[in-house]
Amino acid sequence: MSELMPALFVGHGNPMNAITDNRYRRTWQACARRLPVPRSILCVSAHWETAVPAICTADPPKTIHDFGGFPPALYAQRYPAPGAPTLVGQVQDLLGISALIATPDWGLDHGAWSVLASLYPNADVPVAQLSLGRSLNLIGHLALARQLSALRRAGVMLVASGNIVHNLRRLGSGPAPEWAREFDQYCAQAIERGDDAALANYSAAPGSQIAVPTPEHFLPLLYAVGMRQPEDRLEFFNADFDLGSLSMRSLVLAPA
Repeated sequence: MSELMPALFVGHGNPMNAITDNRYRRTWQACARRLPVPRSILCVSAHWETAVPAICTADPPKTIHDFGGFPPALYAQRYPAPGAPTLVGQVQDLLGISALIATPDWGLDHGAWSVLASLYPNADVPVAQLSLGRSLNLIGHLALARQLSALRRAGVMLVASGNIVHNLRRLGSGPAPEWAREFDQYCAQAIERGDDAALANYSAAPGSQIAVPTPEHFLPLLYAVGMRQPEDRLEFFNADFDLGSLSMRSLVLAPA
């Protein structure tokens, strides 16, 4: 049995984190220095949704600048990682070819490359991105992640990227409001207990309607917890808020 690769969920927040020297980016960099280098990386980002699950076969995957109103330096960023055809085949074997679409018509969106550029700045680890299929409910996303959990014993690291609390209409310069902190704590406690059902039923939690106005930034979290293994140790990092309504809480699951 090969070494169990880590599964990460990263709160990516503001796209400027990709080029700004701040505590979030520094923590991403420090995290990578103590983790094993994987054979390949499977990315799940809040910023690629498709009708049914899809995996990107592009080799190399293009760098997608899916945002507006930022400085030219951010649009100049490129993350020239190689594609991961072997990983694409592994995902197809685990899910069944008919269960997902294989397409070259994507790449790495900012939820993926903005984090990867800090984790592996040499862009030398093959990467494939998996979409969020709208056909799946929350239980379905968890089930799909569990089907893919065997990848972690085949040299594949999961990097899931979103934000537990993500409400762009409530951005501000002050501290996080009570509803944001309550929802973030609800999720943190559920993760600590290994209570995936509580995460799948997040709409019952205090503050959920404001914290998660749309689900796409929350869903990547389910891929990290869905790939959890008995020998994993949970570690949170960046467990605070940016701009008031963006939870930057991140986690790594890896053997002690």
